[in-house]
Amino acid sequence: MRRLGQTPLTGEKKGSKRHVLVDGRGTPLSLAVTGANAHDVTQLETVLDGIAVERPAATCASPQHLCADKGYSGKPALEIIMSRGYTPHIKQRGEEALEKKTVPGHKARRWVVEACHSWFNRFRKLLVRFEKKASSHLALAHLAAAIICLRKVGNGSIIYG
Repeated sequence: MRRLGQTPLTGEKKGSKRHVLVDGRGTPLSLAVTGANAHDVTQLETVLDGIAVERPAATCASPQHLCADKGYSGKPALEIIMSRGYTPHIKQRGEEALEKKTVPGHKARRWVVEACHSWFNRFRKLLVRFEKKASSHLALAHLAAAIICLRKVGNGSIIYG
């Protein structure tokens, strides 16, 4: 059965998808917007290369870690991650929950990106997507990312709504 909005020949979804790279606190560092039918791995290079702030250099004493889900476990994705100087941590959904139960003091890290997406969804224009042009939607997403960053860094009294 065909879903509402799908074309009968291609099966493509309507809409858009945000690809976000966040730090450990959930602050957005990089953002890309594509069509809803694009897989996350296809935008990995774009997101990793589009970081807005300068990254500290990775050393043996302080490596740069990248936590991701099972979708990034393929060889091409791992090569992209390691070529950018990151140490990949690819986990399945149940692995992190199991570690949290068995290892004392273990923090779950996968939910941080979901929390960031939740902050983006509080901006109604992004959630519903009123803009027809991709460039307008991307500009609004970047504005929302800037506001989210200000909220994370500031004292909490900046542009809530």
